[in-house]
Amino acid sequence: MKYYRILFLAAALTGLSSCAIDPVKEFEVEKPKDIAQYEYLNGYDVLKSYVDRTASPDFKLGAALTASEFTAKGQVYALAVSNFDEMTAGNAMKYASVVGDKGDMSFDAVRDFVNTAAESGMTVYGHTLAWHSQQNNKYLNSLIADKEIEIEEGATQTVVDAEFDYSTFTGWYYWGAGPDGSSRGIVDGVFQSYNPEVIPNFWEFQYHVADGIPWVAGRTYDITMMIRASEETSFTLAAGTWSGQAGGDVKVGTEWQEVKVSRTVSVDGNGFVMFQSGNFAGTIEMQWLKVSHEEALAVSWWTDLIANGDAEGDDCTNFVSTHIGATNGPADIVEGAGVDGTRAFVVSSAGGGVNSWDTQFFVYTERKLVDGDKIKLAFDYRADVDNNAESQAHGTPGGYIHWDAGAAVSFTTEWKHFEKTIVVNSTISPSDNFQTFAWNLDVGAPEAPVNKYYFDNITFAIEESGNTIPLTPAEKKEVLTAAMDTWIKGMMEATATKVSAWDAVNEPISGRDGDGDGFYDLWSADNGDASSNFYWQDYLGDEEYVRFVVAKAREYYAEFGGTEPLKLFINDYNLESDWDQNKKLKSLIHWIGVWESDGVTQIDGIATQMHVSCYENPQTQASKKAAVVEMFKLMAKTGKLVKISELDMGYVDANGNTVPTTSMTEAQHQAMAEYYEFIVSEYFKNVPAAQRYGITQWCLTDASGELGTGWRGGEPVGLWDQNYNRKHTYAGFVEGLRAE
Repeated sequence: MKYYRILFLAAALTGLSSCAIDPVKEFEVEKPKDIAQYEYLNGYDVLKSYVDRTASPDFKLGAALTASEFTAKGQVYALAVSNFDEMTAGNAMKYASVVGDKGDMSFDAVRDFVNTAAESGMTVYGHTLAWHSQQNNKYLNSLIADKEIEIEEGATQTVVDAEFDYSTFTGWYYWGAGPDGSSRGIVDGVFQSYNPEVIPNFWEFQYHVADGIPWVAGRTYDITMMIRASEETSFTLAAGTWSGQAGGDVKVGTEWQEVKVSRTVSVDGNGFVMFQSGNFAGTIEMQWLKVSHEEALAVSWWTDLIANGDAEGDDCTNFVSTHIGATNGPADIVEGAGVDGTRAFVVSSAGGGVNSWDTQFFVYTERKLVDGDKIKLAFDYRADVDNNAESQAHGTPGGYIHWDAGAAVSFTTEWKHFEKTIVVNSTISPSDNFQTFAWNLDVGAPEAPVNKYYFDNITFAIEESGNTIPLTPAEKKEVLTAAMDTWIKGMMEATATKVSAWDAVNEPISGRDGDGDGFYDLWSADNGDASSNFYWQDYLGDEEYVRFVVAKAREYYAEFGGTEPLKLFINDYNLESDWDQNKKLKSLIHWIGVWESDGVTQIDGIATQMHVSCYENPQTQASKKAAVVEMFKLMAKTGKLVKISELDMGYVDANGNTVPTTSMTEAQHQAMAEYYEFIVSEYFKNVPAAQRYGITQWCLTDASGELGTGWRGGEPVGLWDQNYNRKHTYAGFVEGLRAE
């Protein structure tokens, strides 16, 4: 069997004569069967010798390797050092490679990599400071996990089971007949009962002053009320259900005072507080009533189930109204119509109508509320014309469940405030399907007035509890900002004297335009995969995230001895996309403008990954080429540095199938060489000399393995084959550099 020596070694040893490296031993490989068609490659020098340093003085020809491959100083190391100016580590400088599960950081591999590059006369391109992928999700999620709450042993808390404010209460529950002339109801925002004479059986004048209370058998409740009577008296107050009540006297004076009594109920279920006052001739008045109990202390908090309740934004997801013409749609938000001249939700009624529900306003939550959920509803309200409103329970808006949701109000022309804690029961959520408060605004139909109804500062919150409490968005932002600061500081301390160019942020653009503004959105948990990625921008903010990374990189680079001008890039893929007319690049340029609009943030360059394929279909290939040229032109137009950061290439046949290295034909190899020449030459043709940062070849050799494994496994992605022989693509790359 014949062998021949690998051609790059002589050049490698010659090119490294001035560098302190370990000797590279010669080695032999099997000679290719069709060696003749590759003989012309012997005539080429090393790649970097073809860079015109006069025309492109700052241009760097780069290569990517794993840190371990490079620092081992073996065959591939010699290949890289002899042919390239700059190194990029595949993974070693990424967050997950450095940060441990408890936040500990190890930069040993990073230091070895940058030191080896420096000793070999090469620069390093940092990859990457910020990204959503290859993060230590375990550690980062632990930082924003619910925090444990310390509770003192034996501590108790007051739990409010129900509150009734009669200034906003318009419903009624139950009453006994009473003597002639007796009455009970709401008068001027105060509950009032009147009994003209004492009757023998006091329970024959009885009435519910509160209903829908979730009693638990055996539990003692405090019933507190603001109450007075026309004369000092006592009467019976019973708590429970029709299956059983706990009764007893309550004493009331003639002045308004807060009175509290306790009742231990004997039955479970939704029930009432009932007054039995037939033994008293006179008037009883009450402003409000509250039912509460004591239980072991547990942390509780309110979680708002709706967004934009103050109407200051444009989101109407949670707000629906019946527009004039009886069609339901997003509620109208009107400038200057709210409290103190702010914005408000406005519902217009044409008046008249047939039913009180011909005009409605809905406050909706996507969460289905179940029996026992405690919710807090609050809002400010007024109308152009005084009128009452009914409150219904619905599933989704329009999905009627029950006629009384406990939130009926009386509108006046002055702003009023409603606030009430409501415990969901099986009446308003019989199938765990309550999601919406609905207000019927045409009360009085067919005499309902032509009117406008105004709602502002709406809160629809649910009480949650436990031994842990979620961090607020502000707390999450604070702890993750500190984590990002620590990471960037540590990386700059390890590299600042040797690395002066970085992917500051990697792959920020999602490729999806969710808001329809014509530009792709940034990645987030909403459009990405939060199970495997960590989206810093969801917590730090779409704008603040990038600005913070850039600012901290510059701050710590200077602090730890960086002397060369620091160059920070945004790196992304599919910028050469022909299927959307380079929309991803246009979106990235848009976002760079947003990030730099603060007048402080400066992004130096755009890096395009270019993991491309050569297509056998001529129409497809022509489209790909046109998009590549357009990409370079758009990037050049920004005035920023332009870098091809991760260039590699596969091959797709006429049927759209990826071709493995083992099946490649000579003609297909030649086509790939021509495409390399095209890409490299078009870079120099379209990018002005001052903006040419460089080109990095991502795969030096063809990928091992089978198609679909690892990084482009089994594909002919290299400039050298797996035996380190130059390929036609090497010649294509050279000719592209020569075209400079």
